[in-house]
Amino acid sequence: MHFSIPETEVRSDENGSTYVAYNIHVNGVLHCRVRYSQLLGLHEQIKKEYGHNVVPAFPPKKIFTLTPAEVDQRREQLEKYMQAVRQDPILGSSEMFNSFLRKAQQETQQIPTEEVQLEIYLFNGQKVKVNILTSDQTEDVLEAVASKLDLPDELVGYFSLFLVQERGDGGCTYVRKLQEFELPYVSITSLHSPDYRIVLRKSYWDTAYDSDVMDDRVGLNLLYAQTVSDVERGWILVNKEQHRQLKSLQEKGSKKEFIRLAQTLKYYGYIKFDPCITDFPEKGCHVIVGAGNNELNFHVKLPSDQMKEGSFKVTRMRCWRVTSSQVPVANGTANPSSSSKCDVKLELAFEYLMSKDRLQWVTITSPQAIMMSICLQSMVDELMVKKSGGSIKKKKRLNGSFQRSDSQQAVKSPPLLDSPDPSREQVVKLSTKLSSVSLRGLSSSNSASDISGNDFHGNYAFEGIGDDDL
Repeated sequence: MHFSIPETEVRSDENGSTYVAYNIHVNGVLHCRVRYSQLLGLHEQIKKEYGHNVVPAFPPKKIFTLTPAEVDQRREQLEKYMQAVRQDPILGSSEMFNSFLRKAQQETQQIPTEEVQLEIYLFNGQKVKVNILTSDQTEDVLEAVASKLDLPDELVGYFSLFLVQERGDGGCTYVRKLQEFELPYVSITSLHSPDYRIVLRKSYWDTAYDSDVMDDRVGLNLLYAQTVSDVERGWILVNKEQHRQLKSLQEKGSKKEFIRLAQTLKYYGYIKFDPCITDFPEKGCHVIVGAGNNELNFHVKLPSDQMKEGSFKVTRMRCWRVTSSQVPVANGTANPSSSSKCDVKLELAFEYLMSKDRLQWVTITSPQAIMMSICLQSMVDELMVKKSGGSIKKKKRLNGSFQRSDSQQAVKSPPLLDSPDPSREQVVKLSTKLSSVSLRGLSSSNSASDISGNDFHGNYAFEGIGDDDL
């Protein structure tokens, strides 16, 4: 997750006194406003619980009123502090940190704690209405949905809640997976738009887990509805004969057979992102990116209108990072520190082994860059959990928080790079034991349904990666 504090506000409290509020953004969207004193209180709690050696540096108190330059300096220091806490494998997943963010989110949106009804969407268009509290966290809402659907407890961990934006063309944009530090009702309400909805989707990548889900009637129905939707929106690639077979199975109500046939098709289980820009294989290329099968798939249109299609395996990425920058809107100013409105430009860059001895950075410029990064991170986590013999089944709640199983605790996935500061070298290291990769192009006359190549695939086997490499 990308934490930033891009701006401050001067606000008034109930007594009329003014104070500086620091706006914490997550994935480029305002999550909460907090005062310095609130963050200082969190810092003191963390020190008390985890000790001085674990806690990152915190900007000191000032006796006198801060100048505008000092406020901006403190903003940068607090941003680095929040990023450091979030990136720490212990602090970033602690209930102390997550509950602080949830409370701050609720206070910022000024939504009192009360009983409400929240709609969660399934892929067959059905809405599941659950009665929750406005202060219920993501896992609470997920449990409520599972209970309403009669989904067994052991299968809850196979699914997650996602924030999705519906588009006018009938498609949808995946905004993010709802996290443990947010309140789903507050998150969806604060957007003030009917275009956003929360959907229930499977949250694993390995199709081998489909068998666990299909053994249960409710799990089978959920997976079937998602698969039908992915076929209909073109996320799964089918030819005319395959479409005919799928239609026949659908008419017969043969759900398992439908899914098993879909599993053999290209892009099954992938999440597709909106069209964006990449610098590979040339700068300024338009690309449609898909995430699935432990890879990022590229369908690239070159400036010459030639089409290329292929995949970057996550096991061949040495590292990746997400950066953000402020871009002034039209008729604005080039000075990002001014009060003029700016848009956030997000980029995902990963270092990839193109050949035996050649690493190359590949950059994707997209509003969904952080969602892509989250997909990469979850792929790595899943591979490591599976390698260690762990399980993706539901985590057990202990003292109000969710604890991983012993096998999962042994797996320490690397933190995401959240800092937009290019001088920082924190990256997600994956592996240096990598093999070769090839690239071949498609003619510009090929349509999407004709694509069959593995244009920049490598054949590296994940089993060769040791724990020390990740």
